[in-house]
This record gives sequence, structure tokens and C-alpha cells, in this order.
Amino acid sequence: MRRSDDTPRGDPWNAFGYIVAGVLLYGVIGWLLDRWWNTNFMVAVGILVGAGLGLYMTWARFGSFGSAASGEQPSDHRSDREPPGPNSTST
Repeated sequence: MRRSDDTPRGDPWNAFGYIVAGVLLYGVIGWLLDRWWNTNFMVAVGILVGAGLGLYMTWARFGSFGSAASGEQPSDHRSDREPPGPNSTST
């Protein structure tokens, strides 16, 4: 699906929230597993998994990380953004 140039790309605080929430939630789950299993590595695994899932959720919510990464060029056609005016040459 291709977006037009005037559609909003999303709030960066939402992306930040996904990543931080993933790190906190899975970090706490890892800490609880550490306490239960008497280990000391699950908190690190939980933080890494949470960061990865947070990045995935950000990508899934906002699409690709930019049009430059996908190779798309922005459109320069004025007809894509504005209706034709009274001095328009098109019929």
C-alpha cells in the first residue's frame, strides 16, 4: 500500500512507547523467571526480546522505516495534492 505525501506518518512518542513498554514488560517477566528458576540471565534475555518485539510492533504499526529505505521517490505532481485551479490547462 502506498501512502500519499500528505498523510501523517505517526506520532514518534507511540514508537518510543512501544519500545519502552516491551523492554519494561519483558524485563520484568525475565526478572520474575530469574527469581523463580534461581538464574541471573533471564532478565537480559527478557530485555532483548522486549526491545525486539517493540521494534517489530513499531514497524508493524507505522509500516516501513521511511520511503528512502524502500526506494520510493516523492511525487512532484501538483495534481496529486491540489485540485486544478481556474487557470488550469487540463480539460
